[in-house]
Amino acid sequence: MTRAPNLNIVPFVSVDHMMKLVLTIGTERFLTELAEYIEDDFKRWESFDKTARVASHSLDGVIELMPTSDGALYGFKYVNGHPKNIRDGRQTVTAFGVLADVGTGYPVLMTEMTILTALRTAAMSAVAAKYLAPKGSDTMAIIGNGAQSEFQAMAFKAILGITKLRLYDIDPVATEKCARNLAGAGFEITQCKTSQDAVEGAHIITTVTADKQCATILTDNMVGAGVHINAVGGDCPGKTELHKDILTRSDIFVEYPPQTRIEGEIQQLPADYPVIELWEVMVGKTQGRRDPSQITLFDSVGFAIEDFSALRYVRDKLTATGLYVNLDLLADPDEPRDLYGMLLRHQSVMAYG
Repeated sequence: MTRAPNLNIVPFVSVDHMMKLVLTIGTERFLTELAEYIEDDFKRWESFDKTARVASHSLDGVIELMPTSDGALYGFKYVNGHPKNIRDGRQTVTAFGVLADVGTGYPVLMTEMTILTALRTAAMSAVAAKYLAPKGSDTMAIIGNGAQSEFQAMAFKAILGITKLRLYDIDPVATEKCARNLAGAGFEITQCKTSQDAVEGAHIITTVTADKQCATILTDNMVGAGVHINAVGGDCPGKTELHKDILTRSDIFVEYPPQTRIEGEIQQLPADYPVIELWEVMVGKTQGRRDPSQITLFDSVGFAIEDFSALRYVRDKLTATGLYVNLDLLADPDEPRDLYGMLLRHQSVMAYG
């Protein structure tokens, strides 16, 4: 029987590989190309299996699995969200992901996704804003200057041309960190003392806070006509960032309604409150921004198809960059039905060298 070689070998992209991959490609190019993959996949939305993420909640946080398939490839991400981790010097969010061939069920990629999730979240935000933000936008407020903030800024610069940032965080150290990291990246940066100050003059308002609670990061009086709100931080039950009155004044765009109604800002609204699926805007089935005075809101919670796009993108970069190692991950006996025999043969190797 003829068999493909090295069926047990799966490419693995480590954290070190991922950092080198981003820097080799260039952060802005990486984000731009990743955004193109996301947009391509959203435009074939109906070809995907879709389910809300499978979540296991605890008092301290949540652990989630995010699966999807387009019929040829299957992908999933394992991700956690534990805001208290930061007190112990640990990440609030960590993740890894797998891409597999549907025809065989064999994995074709395993990768870190902590860094990759930050990149895909930022790319997704910018893709949405491409369809929803006011034309000519050049100023963005970022409220919440933690681990995601710099990625958001870089994605909006690369894809929308944002050059002016107004930063605010309840912890001034976080704002200083964000401003320092983005120094020399081509931004005019203003460090603000209040969230009200931050949103003044902003065409786009990004909220990306981490605390697991229903908070009011933006109040209704802070949001003027014509802005686009990129609500990123509210991403699980009982965690929101916007006052309810902002939602009722906005046209709300979402990824996958069954998931967003549980986890997003719209958990504050009735279950039948009308929202617009972003993929429908991308394919021209419905309209995004209609007029200059419209308030648009992207209620972003992150969806599995975005991770699928990120996994596809990284896989497609492996051959040219070589930034991976091969993992001996899958048992692959010479005779597929003789798995126990494989164990016995290895026993002999161990015994006699």
